[in-house]
Amino acid sequence: MPNTKQSNDTSETTHFGYTQVPVTEKANKVADVFHSVADKYDLMNDLMSAGVHRLWKRYTIETSGAKKGDTILDLAGGTGDLAAKFARIVGQDGLVTLSDINGSMLENGRERLTNMGIAGNIEYVQANAENLPFDDNKYNIVTMAFGLRNVTDKESALKSIFRVLKPGGKLMVLEFSKPVVPGLGTIYDQYSFKLLPLIGKIVANDEDSYRYLAESIRMHPDQETLKTMMEEAGFERCSYHNMTGGVVALHVGYKL
Repeated sequence: MPNTKQSNDTSETTHFGYTQVPVTEKANKVADVFHSVADKYDLMNDLMSAGVHRLWKRYTIETSGAKKGDTILDLAGGTGDLAAKFARIVGQDGLVTLSDINGSMLENGRERLTNMGIAGNIEYVQANAENLPFDDNKYNIVTMAFGLRNVTDKESALKSIFRVLKPGGKLMVLEFSKPVVPGLGTIYDQYSFKLLPLIGKIVANDEDSYRYLAESIRMHPDQETLKTMMEEAGFERCSYHNMTGGVVALHVGYKL
């Protein structure tokens, strides 16, 4: 489903899960969710996906084409899963920017990567993807794993990403999507709206945040819609690769 904003007589609204909220409030509401879950984020990812999220991210890295000396922006990078791998690939001649709009998530990422001994070729920047504070034509690759669905204005974010990519650069959006295997959608709904909030309640003591996460996945554009949005933002040779029956899709586009 497209992330279209709606207008009423008094204010412009957008969705926060299944709830309509003023556009100006969504970013703060999303921030509250991730402040709440930051400390348990990695554990919950493993529990929610039975560890499969690591395979999705590995595929993203393996197909990125990243090489020594590259500049890479990892948006909504959270606790640094992708950034850590990319920092080792690009080496000291390259640069990885780990960026997240949420300060708690970014600090967790900084602490984690510092403890891993990763330094010298990585920087940490708190930023909103809709208005990135980076120079034009700076990055060879931009990745965004499980973050685009939380952005208020996805169109603005895609245009901002396009601006900071170098000519020939590549955008990779790894995100939950629409199941394409017959019958999988029903099973996925049962898991998302019954089991997922329960796991959140037991492990993270936060049922509401994980109910929002399930709702935000359903409100995110499906595969073809997101592909069209990327093309409208200027990306070319856009494509996507479904994983786990379409539960997750990796979208790719180029700035040519």
